[in-house]
This record gives sequence, C-alpha cells and structure tokens, in this order.
Amino acid sequence: MRLAGPLRVVVIVLTAGLTWILVSLLLGTQSGFSRLQQLLSMSGWGSSAVPLRASAAPSGRAGARSRHNKPRPRRYKCGLPQPCPELHLAFRLVSGAANVIGPKICLEDKMLMSSVKNNVGRGLNIALVNGVNGELIDARFFDMWAGDVNELLKFIRPLHEGTLVFVASYDDPATKMNEETRRIFSELGSSVAKELGFRDSWVFVGAKGVQDKSPFEQHTKNSKSTNKYEGWPEALEIEGCIPQKKADGQ
Repeated sequence: MRLAGPLRVVVIVLTAGLTWILVSLLLGTQSGFSRLQQLLSMSGWGSSAVPLRASAAPSGRAGARSRHNKPRPRRYKCGLPQPCPELHLAFRLVSGAANVIGPKICLEDKMLMSSVKNNVGRGLNIALVNGVNGELIDARFFDMWAGDVNELLKFIRPLHEGTLVFVASYDDPATKMNEETRRIFSELGSSVAKELGFRDSWVFVGAKGVQDKSPFEQHTKNSKSTNKYEGWPEALEIEGCIPQKKADGQ
C-alpha cells in the first residue's frame, strides 16, 4: 500500500531529522534533544511537547510577596519580644543618638518621653513612676551642659520609697553633675553614676530604697577610638520587666 503524498513528506522529514540527530551526537555537536525540539517546533508540535524535566524559580515580585507574607514575630508591650509576668511592668529605654535623635522612655505600652511628645531635651531625661500602680508621677529633662544642677537636685531629692526612676541620656549627661547628684543616683541603684562623663551614653532604671545595684543599666564611654558617631558613642537601649512594689499593708 502506497502512502499518501503529505504523509510521505512527513515520514521523509522525520527520517532525515533522526539521521541528523544521530550524526550530531556522534560528532559531539549540539545536543540531540535540542535538535529534536527545533524539529518539533518547525513541524508545529512544540507548544504541546512535554519537557523531560522542569523547575520553577519565583520571580523577584513573587519572592517579595512571599517575604512580605511571612508572619512577623509577635511583639508585646513597649515592643518586648515576650510578655511580662503578672505584677510586673514592661519597659523600654533608648538613649539619644548623638545630639540628633532624642531618647525614648516607654512603660506599659505608654510613651512617657519622646521627641514626638516634645518633652525630651539635652542632658538627663527622667521619668518618675509610682512603683505600686505604674502611674507616671512626673517627667522632665535637665540640661547638664548649660543648665542648673540644682533644678535636678530639687527633682530627685524628695523621692518617696518605692518610686521608680527611669533615666535616658541625650548629648551630654554629666558636665554639670556634682558629688551629691552622683551620690543620689548611686543610692537609687546606679553602678556608673560616679564615673559618668562628658557625652557618655547612659540608660538606667533605679528605685528609691533599693538595697542592691540595679540590673537595668547600660553605659558607654565617650571615646574617639570607639565612638559610633563623630564625638558621641552609640545609642543604648534596655528593656525588661520590673516587679511592682506591694502597697503598704498588703
């Protein structure tokens, strides 16, 4: 039985193509599979051909969506990575960065002092908090470069037992400090108040009537060899949970 004209042409083309592939393989030229793909494309079958192996890589846009949709770690009060136990106050302190970015004092998810609240300034930024209920008593900043240290002493001398003292430096915390100021901060639990110097970075949480040194304190000396900014050390940050003081009679 003789083949019809069109079918005979297809058979001849396929036979010639297969012969060409075998010759290419023997001579080490372009791969036989790529030649076969070219041949199928020329014959109109390329769109329906099934690849032998396929892999997919996400595009930049898809990859960006994937990263964006990845769940972020849960944050708790004041941005803490975990919640505080019962009868504890969550806090976060950030000192100022050089003389450009102001400090922040957060307690129980409430921003007590910050540039946004417009209540921070050069020197020592101090928030006084009731150690029983966590309520803010007062928050002020004291210029320790050109201010009057007596204003600071009036603020920290009459503290009541159990009052929490949150301190964050900004620019220069120490030039105007005198012996009494350093002694009071030491009595509040500071380990570094006596050696605090010009443009040091300092964050501290103390309390009136504490017996031991506070575990909540960070200090970096102003040093040309280690300063992060020109003329200032890096900003400091501490966060944690402070046990509330029991009310009298409880």
